[in-house]
Amino acid sequence: MERTPEGKAPVSRAVESAYTKLWGEEHVVALIALKVETSEADNVATEVARFTEVEDVFLVTGDTDIFLKVRFPHYDELKEFVLHRLPAVKGIRETKTLLVVTAYKESGETRRV
Repeated sequence: MERTPEGKAPVSRAVESAYTKLWGEEHVVALIALKVETSEADNVATEVARFTEVEDVFLVTGDTDIFLKVRFPHYDELKEFVLHRLPAVKGIRETKTLLVVTAYKESGETRRV
């Protein structure tokens, strides 16, 4: 889920329905890339770290300024976070959400797939 400059979600209802069917009743983990106003980077990182669903916050170099790792019990809660709660944080210019399909190693622990 990526937020466009107009603030609209570019995900069609068909794609959204498929996501809900796939992840609807399972927890969902996502990595969210944030592009922020440079002068607001520390403030944005501090603010997003306050959300209980945010497990990790990284200030990084490159095309992205901040990466978040988030975990939600259901896809609908991720959707609400990305479309409504995250945009309320001052200084975020753009977001890009990547859904984790399989975690081979997480928190230092290798997982069987």
